[in-house]
Amino acid sequence: MRRPVALIALTALVVAGCGDSNSPPTAGPSTVPSSSMPTEPTDQPTDQPTDQPTEPSSPATETPPPQTPTDPPAGGCIDQKLQDLTLREQAAQLIMTGINASGMTSAQKAVVQQGSGSVFLMGSSGSLSHTRSAMSAVNTAATVKGIRPLIAADQEGGQIQRLKGVGFDRIPAATVQGTWSSSKLTAQARVWGSQLKQAGVNVDLAPVADVVPSSLKSQNSPIGQLNREYGDTPADASRGVQAFVQGMRKAGVATSVKHFPGLGRVRGNTDFSSGVVDNVTVRGDADLQPFAAGIKAGAAMVMISTVTYTKIDPKNRAIFSPTVIQGMVRGDLGWQGVVITDDVGAAAEVASVPAGARATRFVAAGGDIVINAKAGLTTTMVDALVAKAQDDKSFAAKLTSSVRRVLTLKQDHGLVSCG
Repeated sequence: MRRPVALIALTALVVAGCGDSNSPPTAGPSTVPSSSMPTEPTDQPTDQPTDQPTEPSSPATETPPPQTPTDPPAGGCIDQKLQDLTLREQAAQLIMTGINASGMTSAQKAVVQQGSGSVFLMGSSGSLSHTRSAMSAVNTAATVKGIRPLIAADQEGGQIQRLKGVGFDRIPAATVQGTWSSSKLTAQARVWGSQLKQAGVNVDLAPVADVVPSSLKSQNSPIGQLNREYGDTPADASRGVQAFVQGMRKAGVATSVKHFPGLGRVRGNTDFSSGVVDNVTVRGDADLQPFAAGIKAGAAMVMISTVTYTKIDPKNRAIFSPTVIQGMVRGDLGWQGVVITDDVGAAAEVASVPAGARATRFVAAGGDIVINAKAGLTTTMVDALVAKAQDDKSFAAKLTSSVRRVLTLKQDHGLVSCG
């Protein structure tokens, strides 16, 4: 596929301005490949503000980094796991269900046991030791045929930090992190990642790669008003994103750059508003540079926004757009790893779309993991994926490819037992 001129320039900027000799190999062509979450313990929308940050502590002992996700090999453990899983168990691997950070309720536990390949934590947690105990229970409930769950949290910093009890540093907002040197931010992110790892959390749904122009900061409710951006230029945001990803990766924690292709130019927050539109961003936009930088640094996932980008695909929200996912993420940016949604469970933006269709349309567009803040919708989503795969061979092949990517990511992080 021919890349737009703007994207070629973007790639050159990433290579020149964000390169690191210690960066891992990417999962796409050598020209440089390129998620906000529910927060309340009840079924509330994502990215609710929390307390003010304090300065983080000094770096901890480094954990060897996992491998960057790539197209899985044709045989071996992953193929065996795919054969072992029923179609329903495969579909369940594509749903990430919201649970209380302080521990699963009985209803949430039942959903996870019935089939949810991953979970993410909502609301406030207890101490690190309490969280570790709670996550041990999650692993017991969600492990199926030697496949453990991805356990994710929004641990950005500032007003978006889910785990902040005793044992977790208070993390400054991204606008503060962005003023640090890259080496300092990488070192501190390694500390924060080590704390997540100790607590049994293996995914940080961060960093935010969105660029918020300074002129729009006060009007940009999902990012700018919450100080979630690393900078107001692609270069500044890229430096922060890359340093954060590298630190988390050194701690053995997977990351997700979000919210592709960017929330920096919108005004409404899709968690609370519907009909949010970006009329500015184009394919090959310079503001995509931080996503490319995050992938180059070793991000494990790319999160797709629920906004509609009229100059890219005016007929589909980004999460349902083959142009965005297949054309831009997997094509232009060369990413062959896991693609994940922003929340499609409680978010107002997708409330008018039937719950099952939210899952099937995303997978049909080329995506992999569906984030669902409402645990009660997980069974509906799994049912829809199964039914669609049974009726449509082309969709069934896409579902299998998605499960393969998810299992490969899990294998890379030691969550798949082979043999």
